[in-house]
Amino acid sequence: MTDHDHAPPNRRFRPLVRMTARDPCEPHRVATPLELLFDLCFVVAVAQAGVRLVHAVAEGRPGHGVLGYCLVFFAIWLAWLNFTWFASAFDTDDVPYRIATFVQITGVLVLAAGVPRAFDANDFTVAVAGYVIMRVALAFQWLRAARNQTGTARQTALRYVAGLVAVQVGWVALLLVPGTVFTWGFVILAAAELAVPVLAERSERTTWHPHHIAERYGLFTIIVLGESVAAATVAVQSALDETSALGELLPIAFGGLLIVFTAYWLYFAVPVHQHLTTGVQSFVWGYGHYVVFGSAAAIGAGIEVVVEQAVHKAHISQTAAASAVTLPTALFLLMVWLIHSRRAKRGVAEHAVLPVCAVLVLAATFCGTWAVPAAGLAMAAAVAAGEVLHSRPRPAN
Repeated sequence: MTDHDHAPPNRRFRPLVRMTARDPCEPHRVATPLELLFDLCFVVAVAQAGVRLVHAVAEGRPGHGVLGYCLVFFAIWLAWLNFTWFASAFDTDDVPYRIATFVQITGVLVLAAGVPRAFDANDFTVAVAGYVIMRVALAFQWLRAARNQTGTARQTALRYVAGLVAVQVGWVALLLVPGTVFTWGFVILAAAELAVPVLAERSERTTWHPHHIAERYGLFTIIVLGESVAAATVAVQSALDETSALGELLPIAFGGLLIVFTAYWLYFAVPVHQHLTTGVQSFVWGYGHYVVFGSAAAIGAGIEVVVEQAVHKAHISQTAAASAVTLPTALFLLMVWLIHSRRAKRGVAEHAVLPVCAVLVLAATFCGTWAVPAAGLAMAAAVAAGEVLHSRPRPAN
């Protein structure tokens, strides 16, 4: 391997670049500042969804809260996913690309502004308007990519355009249906959204970069975990401003931080990009992160609920409040094991660590005021067990 192979590619800004597929084996491929800005704008939407979930659960309406959160978070996650995979394959970072991305960011902010209405009243008008803005820009990007492709690669790009436009028309039409059938229509269109990439890439896969995609997903995981830390911090601070219940709040803060820290540790314990080798594996891993991201963000909302219950602001029992933390935490553990870290495990003991930890976290629901720290300690024990088991000498072949 020559020195040239180790050198980073020349990414000096040029006003206009012919949009062609990037090399999926490109060395030193990392997230760009524009991608980081795009991700950070999603913090607003994630925070809005979390606040609405807290209010619904604290008021004793967990069914409404969870359903609304799942629907809204799907819209948030899908918008992020559409841009991320396109950018991995076709990022030119020239003037048209940057302007189109800025338009998509504007759509994200409109989507975020529509989250309260969507959550509280099932009114997705503003959210769909944000999607229209994003889809216009993304369709332009795919048409630009198609213009410079030939053969099956061009067909793939054009299928993306057709699929995105058709489904977006469906979302606009869904605004006109009665509320009683809206949820079923949402499910059908969500399935159609997930089918678009599968159908578009049936002839030829786009040239997304495995290491770059793994990094992008890791960065968004950090963002949603960071949002959980921020939400828990604000909740504890607000409670301290109005009460002297320091003895009740400190264990919650300790347990919440322990959960977030260990969630980070477990997610990044093993590299995953080398496993993103086939279309099926990549789709399962990529789509499965809807649950990973959603549960990670919900942990922070759950900690807020526990804080409100501790200072007698939530109209639910202590066990119900604890479950707002333990359920998403257990779901996060199971999904990280199932789609992310399972391939790096060897032997029954290593495979059992995260599922057993999920069971222990669920059992912590019934630990009263110590539910959150107990869940955090269970996750810390899982980290320790995983490190010890992984460090064992591997048997000789």
